[in-house]
Amino acid sequence: MKLKKEYITHDTETESLLVPAGGAGFSGLVRGNRTLGAILALLKEETTEEAVIAAMEERFDAPEEIIARDVEKVLSGLREIGALDE
Repeated sequence: MKLKKEYITHDTETESLLVPAGGAGFSGLVRGNRTLGAILALLKEETTEEAVIAAMEERFDAPEEIIARDVEKVLSGLREIGALDE
């Protein structure tokens, strides 16, 4: 899976943004914390859910079940707006 090219990411010091461009099929703005930004950065290249979870475990000090739940929640939301190529 990979983030579709019609979506642009932007990070500030406090939040991460996902903005649709062109024919994205979604009109809105996705705002989230730095965790969202880390997940979006991983999705700029072809990856798997398992690889995203593993990368997040390396970056953040949290139990695997919490990280897996958070990653699934983000991926589910991205699927809902059609932001992923799978």
